[in-house]
Amino acid sequence: MKLTSRGHYGLMALAHLAMKADTGPVPLRVIATTEKIPEQYLEQLFVDLRKANIISSIRGAKGGYQLSRDPAEIYVGEAVRVLEGPIAPVDCLKEHDGDCCDKTTHCATKMVWERLRDSMTDVLDDMTLADIVNQELQFGDKKGSI
Repeated sequence: MKLTSRGHYGLMALAHLAMKADTGPVPLRVIATTEKIPEQYLEQLFVDLRKANIISSIRGAKGGYQLSRDPAEIYVGEAVRVLEGPIAPVDCLKEHDGDCCDKTTHCATKMVWERLRDSMTDVLDDMTLADIVNQELQFGDKKGSI
């Protein structure tokens, strides 16, 4: 499975919001500028993330976007599924696409794709936005010491 820009940019924006979780709402244009994501595209991604209750918006002069929950409660897999759909390296492993070819019941390679899907799911569902923040803070500390 190759992530599209939806998953890549969406996760970058969520990581940005997680880094700023204690500072209040962040304006969309600030996220777009800082992360180098087209603002109009980010707006589209945020519609889906808001519907999924991953982010919320605050109106007004000091408004913007913020995470709906603590970063430690938002798993990367949840966000990727909202932005990209089911995690499946081949179509026949998608929830409602079991009849994608005539070999569905006796496919010699299906176990490879199932193991790959399971590995990807394990990684994505084990990491939270807080993990990304912690990794960035550690990386930032190492950059500063060079």
